[in-house]
Amino acid sequence: MSATRAAFDGLMRLYGRAAPDFVAFDEGAPALETRFAADEAAAAALAAGATVAADLWTLRSGQTQQVRVSTREAAASLTSFQYQRFADPQRAPPTREGVAAMQRTHALGFKPTAGGRHVFLHPSFPPGTQRILQALGCADEAAAVDGACLAREALQIEDAVAALRGCTGMVRTPQEWDASEQGRIMAGRPLVEVIKIADGPPQPLPPGGEAALSGVRVLDLTRVLAGPTCARTLAQYGADVLYLASPNLPASTGFISDTNHGKLSAWLDLAEPEGLARLRDLLATTDVFSQGYRTGAMERLGLGPVELARLRPGIVYVSINCYGHEGPWRERAGWEQLAQTVTGMAHLHGGEGGPKLQPAAVCDYTTGYLAAFGALVALQRRALYGGSYLVRVSLCQTAVWVRDLGDEGPGRLARAAPLSGDELRGFAIDSDSGWGQVSHLRPAVSLSATPARWRRPTVPLGTHPAAWPD
Repeated sequence: MSATRAAFDGLMRLYGRAAPDFVAFDEGAPALETRFAADEAAAAALAAGATVAADLWTLRSGQTQQVRVSTREAAASLTSFQYQRFADPQRAPPTREGVAAMQRTHALGFKPTAGGRHVFLHPSFPPGTQRILQALGCADEAAAVDGACLAREALQIEDAVAALRGCTGMVRTPQEWDASEQGRIMAGRPLVEVIKIADGPPQPLPPGGEAALSGVRVLDLTRVLAGPTCARTLAQYGADVLYLASPNLPASTGFISDTNHGKLSAWLDLAEPEGLARLRDLLATTDVFSQGYRTGAMERLGLGPVELARLRPGIVYVSINCYGHEGPWRERAGWEQLAQTVTGMAHLHGGEGGPKLQPAAVCDYTTGYLAAFGALVALQRRALYGGSYLVRVSLCQTAVWVRDLGDEGPGRLARAAPLSGDELRGFAIDSDSGWGQVSHLRPAVSLSATPARWRRPTVPLGTHPAAWPD
């Protein structure tokens, strides 16, 4: 059995049904130059979500349909931000401006430490750089950062930065992560958790509509990159998605234009009482609430899963973080690079040359697809059986899943065939956007009766009011 089919069958077991015969995969040569089955994992996650969407459409209409996913197109979707082409460069958003700001610091990337180990320093958003430099006790100069890292053990640096709420990870082997307290706790949890948190009567999907999620309201309160991908994926199945961002928090514009397809986008400042009250008003008629704050942050605002299940019976509450929702690391902030670093992926991928990241946001985008899959499963259970649900995913859970699908080593790298220009043009569509006409990747899944598509163009933050459409 191929890695794609094995991964898909495992997700269907989480869903609670046998793998359907209406799902087909087009499996080509690896498109990403990585040791791991990243292409196949993304394709399986996309197909799993599409399967539930197809089942929901059958529930609504009685109509069945076919689902098809290409592993190479799924691989392209893992770097979809790279394939945006704006017709008017003067109107285009600054490309990944938040990432560019991070790269201006020397507190970034893999650094050797005392004892022959490595850490990955991630400056995150401000004041992340200052937290790393404070933990290291040095200035933002290359020699100073390198020297400070070489003077300390990797684990000491990781702990010191975490104590200041910064983002750093020690490079671990797979065996070290799996044997760690956090790794062992996560190994006991499903890849995608769909937990019933309150009882209630069945809530059928809204009547009418042309897609599986027509009339379903999704409130997106996340930032780079898995969370926005989750809501964008739900939008391609017809959901009304409202993306809320704080005017006081930094953002990475190039990622926003990539992940805002299909969404309304509004400002909302939760630090103001009026903003928090407005959010509660919106949540009272929301079907899916997706949030990516540190564990405990929403609870401190009175917006944890249990509270929202009381406010809005039948809510599907999606929670996304880096390290998992239980265990000593559950409140640590993290990123794609750190998930790869701590779970052993970077160690294996770099081999004798030292730790190395994969050439795509493998954990971020795939976690977004898995979160959408979990939300779809919860919506189906709500429609059939009632109740409120908590969906939990994490970047590290995804990393371990992809890692354990198989490490083919250098042999897979030798078989890799990078995506060609003709292939990418075949995956691309043109649309109007808040930045003018743009060429971008289409949804990387095909449904025969209800084609996956974004019914609203991608727009800058704050384009719309913080309100549901009529």
